[in-house]
Amino acid sequence: MEKTQSKWKKAPQKQVDFFNQTLVCHPEVEKRQMFGYPCAFVGGNMFFGLFEDSVFLRLSSEDREEIQRENLATPFEPMPGRVMKEYVSLSPAAVQDEGMFLPWFERSRVFTAHLPVKVKKGSKK
Repeated sequence: MEKTQSKWKKAPQKQVDFFNQTLVCHPEVEKRQMFGYPCAFVGGNMFFGLFEDSVFLRLSSEDREEIQRENLATPFEPMPGRVMKEYVSLSPAAVQDEGMFLPWFERSRVFTAHLPVKVKKGSKK
């Protein structure tokens, strides 16, 4: 029996460079791969990352409402029908404008830093 797998597009190098540059001033942030894409974690909780050609952030419900009202983001849905409830996918305009992006990035980082620390599970060996 053959498994069917969705084929996700690789993140453009420009987005990967953007991701890495954004985190230069944040040594407390841990970089990891999720689903083959670079993501950032604070306190063991994911808050920022790439998926295909999009950039996503984790935000409080109030911030999600605000950023969507400003048409700068949509709910983050990595697979059809699978919305990640605390995350939004940023519009290209929100990502390309540093003055627009950085305040939202900071809100995401601070919000996530105040969540309970997620402890890594040990291996089952």
